[in-house]
Amino acid sequence: GTTRQIPQTIIIGVRKGGTRALLEMLDIHPNIVVAATEVHFFDWDENYVKGIDWYRNLMPFSYGNQITIEKTPGYFTSPQAPGRIHDMNSSIKLLLILRDPTERVISDYTQVYYNRVESHKPVQLFEDIVIKNGALNTKYKAIQRSLYDVHMEKWLKHFSLDQIHIVDGNTLIKDPLPELQKVERFLNLPSRIMASNFYFNQTKGFYCIRSDGRERCLHESKGRPHPLVNNTVLEQLYSYFREHNAKFYRMVNHSFDWH
Repeated sequence: GTTRQIPQTIIIGVRKGGTRALLEMLDIHPNIVVAATEVHFFDWDENYVKGIDWYRNLMPFSYGNQITIEKTPGYFTSPQAPGRIHDMNSSIKLLLILRDPTERVISDYTQVYYNRVESHKPVQLFEDIVIKNGALNTKYKAIQRSLYDVHMEKWLKHFSLDQIHIVDGNTLIKDPLPELQKVERFLNLPSRIMASNFYFNQTKGFYCIRSDGRERCLHESKGRPHPLVNNTVLEQLYSYFREHNAKFYRMVNHSFDWH
């Protein structure tokens, strides 16, 4: 009695915002099934040309009462993704998880740093990438990805604000349940995720998941220690994002506790 369904909900981003944590936590819900990997259907042309049947075949089998969810953090910053998703389903519900944009930049750098170390490639200090000729390097991709207002503008051309639920990534990590209950309500699902589904792992420093008699934590690549960043550089980042954040708050009618 199961079939592969095109997702009724997509986690569209943001990269290093907590998309994997959100997906794994939502997977606890009996009415949700999740795609195992990032699909990159709407942001990579080489996948998009393969067509909707190719996309559907990457989804898990589900029952009629279940919602299929996929997550690809690259969608949020992709110029093509909003229009392509709208063409597939104009009434789809979207989940966007965001965190403090400066933290997100540092986390983005950290992931690339560790990937380069593991591949025996040369690495640069954070400050050497972020500062060029004494000024903030605003062309740095990690900074561009944190301009939430710029990217959100593209999504609001195709979707109404009530189709996009914003999850506070900073809160999700500290206290997952209230954020997940908001998602349950947004998706019109019965409340099934409970406090007992989470336990704090002292070693890792974040919440892990308990469901179906099993306990699991996010991959070891998650929650890696960030480099200590020069305070002057931090202040430059906070200052640069301040106006963009204020514009974003106005766009979505909601303020976040960001620097």
